[in-house]
Amino acid sequence: MTGKTVIVTGANSGIGFEASRVLAERGADLIMACRSPERGRDAEQRIRQHVPGARIELRTLDLTSLASVRELARWANGSLSQLHLLINNAGVMAIPRQTTVEGFEMQLGVNHLGHFALTGLLLGKLLATPGARVVNLSSQAHLIGRMRWDDLDGQRSYHKWTAYGQSKLANLLFTFELARRLRAKHSDVRALACHPGYAATNLQLVGPTLEGSRLMLLTMKVGNRWFAQTAEGGALPTLYAATSPAAQSGEYIGPAGLLGLAGSPAQLKAAAAAYDPQAMQRLWQVSVERTGVPFTELT
Repeated sequence: MTGKTVIVTGANSGIGFEASRVLAERGADLIMACRSPERGRDAEQRIRQHVPGARIELRTLDLTSLASVRELARWANGSLSQLHLLINNAGVMAIPRQTTVEGFEMQLGVNHLGHFALTGLLLGKLLATPGARVVNLSSQAHLIGRMRWDDLDGQRSYHKWTAYGQSKLANLLFTFELARRLRAKHSDVRALACHPGYAATNLQLVGPTLEGSRLMLLTMKVGNRWFAQTAEGGALPTLYAATSPAAQSGEYIGPAGLLGLAGSPAQLKAAAAAYDPQAMQRLWQVSVERTGVPFTELT
């Protein structure tokens, strides 16, 4: 990865941190895009302790605000000569209903719409970089997801897990439509999706903490302690999608072990709903309308 420029969202913890650490270790010029400057600085220092001489730039990115997304993109487009890899990793899972600054349901807004906007705003830089890649983090929770076109923001009815499943299905629909459009333009930029399996990260703890549910928080902690793989293991599909010559645009990468919970990275088949061309195009149009990011290079 020496000489290659990488942006990782949510780089201060979990899968994002472990992927960032390995990429820095392999010589990448790493931009850690984190919501909290304090946690970002702590994560940066931990990587520097592990990788003396690491080339790291810490930037603020709050995916609940499109203004923050645009500010990061403005900086990147003005400061970076190339962008070899964008890892859209940050996310929230199974939280009580909240909304972003723009009024989007939080899980759809952070997990999909914020990353959709960031990718579109950085697309020119990616297209100008030979062999660039976009990697979107999804989840096997997409299997329970469906796009509720008449109530995407859960205003009439909301359940934290189905909303999470919807956002993770949206990640896949976006990835596969992006890959299709890139191919149609004869671009060598690759768009891939992946999932980490069951990995012990802080992601599982946020929802119970926000709900004030001690029982659910204890359940998640026990699961992380005794059943989950490490965050380091969970980062392997991300790193494979980001760096392997064998990983092709439009693929979905995840652990090959039992129930997809852990194991070596492999190409997987997503749910049939993720390959629906009408849903891909509809989500794309809705996302353009909501974010105001037109992806003009691919229209």
